[in-house]
Amino acid sequence: MSQKDLIITLPNPHLHQKSKKVGLITDELHQVIDDMKAATLDWEADRPHEVGVALAAIQIDQPYKIIIIRNDFDNKQDKTFSVFINPQIVKKEGEIQADYEGCLSVKDIYGKVPRHSKIRLKALNENGQPVRVRAEGFLARVIQHEVDHNAGLVFVDYIKDQPDAFFKLGPDGKLSNLPYEQVQKSGIFR
Repeated sequence: MSQKDLIITLPNPHLHQKSKKVGLITDELHQVIDDMKAATLDWEADRPHEVGVALAAIQIDQPYKIIIIRNDFDNKQDKTFSVFINPQIVKKEGEIQADYEGCLSVKDIYGKVPRHSKIRLKALNENGQPVRVRAEGFLARVIQHEVDHNAGLVFVDYIKDQPDAFFKLGPDGKLSNLPYEQVQKSGIFR
């Protein structure tokens, strides 16, 4: 089994369960984090037009409040990630903007999702030290998307009643509208 096979996809009901707060950072938890990184990198390995930018632990069927976020979204050769344990968005601000999102747990479907343009996050790093992050733009979007996973939410939950909000990635790397009937038949909705 390859590492990307650890990633669960909709309609797996575990993606809609809430993750548990991490109390003690153990060797087992470090292994989960390593598995998350490996699964993300393995997923993107045969996808020329996509980059694995982030993952939540629940996406590898581990119900812990852990997210990883790639350090450089624009450089696929940079395979390093920041780790956030028990991440909590403490403030959402700025405009609400709709933009494209994909998800390793939503196979071959993208959506135009409204999110706040700026957020503030508090969490622990993988050594248990407190961290605070101010993010805007794409990083703010990524953090909101991953923290949602901890609450049992997937991006399609926000746009399920918007037939024109769904897209697919073509072989040329460009997004095009996905017929809503096809989306409904995919089994991604609860």
